[in-house]
Amino acid sequence: MRQWQLESGKLTLSVAPDPVPGPGEVLVRLDAWALNYRDLMILRGEYGTPKLSPLVPLSDAAGEVVATGPGTDGFKVGARVMPCFLQRWIQGPIRPEHYGSDLGFGLPGTLCELRIFPTASLTPVPPHLSPAEAATLPCAGVTAFNALRWLQPGQTVLTLGTGGVSIFALQLAKALGARVIITSRSDEKLAWARALGADHGINYHTTPEWDKEVLSLCGGANLVVETGGAKTFQQSLNALAAGGTLALLGRLTGITQGVNVQPLVYKAATLRGIYVGSRDDLAELAAFMTRHNLKPVVDQRVRFDEAARAFQALAAGPFGKVVITA
Repeated sequence: MRQWQLESGKLTLSVAPDPVPGPGEVLVRLDAWALNYRDLMILRGEYGTPKLSPLVPLSDAAGEVVATGPGTDGFKVGARVMPCFLQRWIQGPIRPEHYGSDLGFGLPGTLCELRIFPTASLTPVPPHLSPAEAATLPCAGVTAFNALRWLQPGQTVLTLGTGGVSIFALQLAKALGARVIITSRSDEKLAWARALGADHGINYHTTPEWDKEVLSLCGGANLVVETGGAKTFQQSLNALAAGGTLALLGRLTGITQGVNVQPLVYKAATLRGIYVGSRDDLAELAAFMTRHNLKPVVDQRVRFDEAARAFQALAAGPFGKVVITA
């Protein structure tokens, strides 16, 4: 099989023996792979030092079972599947033993043609989704889904930017009956977001005090999906409504420090950290996508043998997701 390996910031296409599944494992031929900003950070050396070098990158993928080991009656050859982000986090709250089982950093990732997975870590692909669409669910989709767990119909969500998590948040929030405000520095992307159902778009380049604009529009957001990090966190706090929730899940502009958290106090607001989710969360999202007939937004597709170009597309700022296809 072919696989991509990352070492010292360089991606190399190599050949490795086809793996053979053991007890409780299946062999999956992967058809599509989705990039997350985390993958770009790992490539640039901004995420920390991976335990493995060279490292097969990426966490998100979808494919078809082509061989099974003993004790895998639940998954047959031909089943369409996708792996969860943290391979040991199957259900319930996150626990210490789940850490280090993240694909593409703690464990070898998915950017290969064939990969073995324990059946416990896999979820069936929603029947209405293509491999490219399904590949976007395990990290970005689950992250957005868990960020919205406290949302009620009729409430207002603020989501920052038009990357994968933010566009998922827009789609999921509208399906839940919420009002959505989204930001971007591109009026064209804001128009695309409105076509997906966004109620308001704010250009943060022409309206740098976008937190005040949110307050003027609705008196504050009940939920802020905070993907930005250092340069947006303070304004996100300011834009919260009384009793609101700030879901912290990204650091696109760096690690937050020196922030005035007093708004959390006088707004009686809640700050929640979101670290993707479990296998059961992925299964719940898949059922939600099927029930509402939702399809992820795939901005660009790049062929497997040109995978390095997908990282460039991600760095350029897509609308939704960048996906590698077989």
